[in-house]
Amino acid sequence: MDQDEILMDAEERMEKAVQVLTNALKGVRTGRANAGLVDSVRVDYYGSPTPLKQVANISVPEPQQIMIRPFDAGTLDAIAKAIVASDLGMAPNNDGRVIRLNVPPLSTERRKQLTGRVKDLAEETRVAIRNIRRDANKHADQSEKDKVMSEDDRDATKEKIQELTRKFEGVVNDRAASKEKEVMEQ
Repeated sequence: MDQDEILMDAEERMEKAVQVLTNALKGVRTGRANAGLVDSVRVDYYGSPTPLKQVANISVPEPQQIMIRPFDAGTLDAIAKAIVASDLGMAPNNDGRVIRLNVPPLSTERRKQLTGRVKDLAEETRVAIRNIRRDANKHADQSEKDKVMSEDDRDATKEKIQELTRKFEGVVNDRAASKEKEVMEQ
């Protein structure tokens, strides 16, 4: 691999790691309703686990309520079961046409637990980014051994990899801090 390929691969993989964090943070509950809270729910739809957003329209009509309108009315019970089985901690209200989820306000203790979860997710992402850096550095070393690049090119590549690492760790820190602030707001 040459320098550009190594850097491109590392950057793409780091972006994916940050995207995974962003999606995970959407599922962390705050005091307000958010359609992202039910993204992780899988519904048993004709025998196969299907993401909720593929079987229903999800909206937020009020700040403390999520409304789920299934495309097929026959799936209401399956959706309600999936919500109860998930770790959302919300009870579905089924009126025969739609399911309403009331998002209760968070206690201070629960907010602290969620903040801890945000920190854990951020640390997992930082570890993933560092692993990507390690792999990219190995590729650079191997390329130098294979005479694809010079020692100076290898060192320059490693320096650019470190810059990418710092950049993406900064993004992770910013997103985590933003989510922690959002969770702690009352």
